[in-house]
Amino acid sequence: MSVYLKMDFSYNARTEELQEINSDHSFEMITDDELKEINSALEDGDLCEVTERLNQHLKEIENAPLSIAVTGESGSGKSTFINAIRGMDDEEEGSAQTGVVETTMEPIPYTHQDYTNVRFWDLPGIGTPNFKAADYLESVQFRQYDFFIIMSSERFKQNDIDLAKEIQAMDKKFYFVRSKVDSDLHASQVRRKKTYKEEAILKEIRDNCIKHLNDGGIAKPQVFLLSCLDLDKYDFHEMQNTLEKELPEHKKHIFLISLPNISLPILEKKREALRKYIWMWSTLSCAVAAVPIPGLSIACDIGILIKAMKDYRSAFGLNKQSLERLADKCGKDVSELRSVIKSPLVIQEINKELVIKLLSKGVVGALMVVEYAVSNIPVLGSMAAGGISFGTTYWMLHGFLKEIADDAVRVLRKALESDV
Repeated sequence: MSVYLKMDFSYNARTEELQEINSDHSFEMITDDELKEINSALEDGDLCEVTERLNQHLKEIENAPLSIAVTGESGSGKSTFINAIRGMDDEEEGSAQTGVVETTMEPIPYTHQDYTNVRFWDLPGIGTPNFKAADYLESVQFRQYDFFIIMSSERFKQNDIDLAKEIQAMDKKFYFVRSKVDSDLHASQVRRKKTYKEEAILKEIRDNCIKHLNDGGIAKPQVFLLSCLDLDKYDFHEMQNTLEKELPEHKKHIFLISLPNISLPILEKKREALRKYIWMWSTLSCAVAAVPIPGLSIACDIGILIKAMKDYRSAFGLNKQSLERLADKCGKDVSELRSVIKSPLVIQEINKELVIKLLSKGVVGALMVVEYAVSNIPVLGSMAAGGISFGTTYWMLHGFLKEIADDAVRVLRKALESDV
């Protein structure tokens, strides 16, 4: 259960300032689980070890490699899917080549444009000459992939079934993607003008895929219906939730953060994923502050805040390059998207001077977090400098994340807004 911010008049602050801070009921103080984690991190008393351990853990989370293998016959939409899930158009530099006959016999890696540790691999189709299921996985070095996506724009064939069985035997995850369902729906709408029902047709396609896979010996296959030209429709969010649940814990974060900002549910997922690590950054700041080296804590706090602000802005697609890409994709001028942005964290250059300015405005809120944290985390009570540093970092990161996430929602809504 979360403990929410309560109004406290023990500080010599103006009533209206406190009311403004407390008016956002979505702001949560430290959760019970976070309290346990923080106490566990600090209770041993070896602050140098705490700093090193937290630093290492945060780096592992941020740099966790994620390799996704995409396979299927030529024309199944592999390249378009790889581009779409990286948030790219087919004509952008670095995009996977589409609309050509497949000739490659080697896996081709496509690195995420913002997260170089995330790679999508375009694998040669299983039906390619000289590639049979029995030796295919070894040929494409299957051990390097976290999971496989097997794509088809029609029914799944025996080659797809044989490959799935081999992947299963090697204890790897695989998912079936039935692509181009938008084309099927359009064709049905033309042919069945009087009886056309989208949900019924989608169910028919899904049931047919599952039956064929069942008949081939695949028990309980996970089949997702997608349109790579409009990734947000149909089963994309269901697929996203499934992958999130089934990925190893240390891979979930980078998977969520690297998703394209195409819907409000994805933006909310990113907000929650980033929020989970605020306590770690704050505890790191606290541990550094307790080390008696003049100026070290201030430098650490500012460094943490600058890094977080840039990371948040990038994750939500609000940096210059991402905004220009979104504007081009939705046929709007980038100035239209910028017009709904309210946070200076998005508009201004993120540097030391901006952070110091924002810190001076957040004193009241930071003190409220300090009081709460010190009363609930016994170790902080004996570390005055650490407590202040913890509270300041925690409050500021929460504020940064909220501002940037809220702007991302406004920008997406503006991008999707019809001119008609």
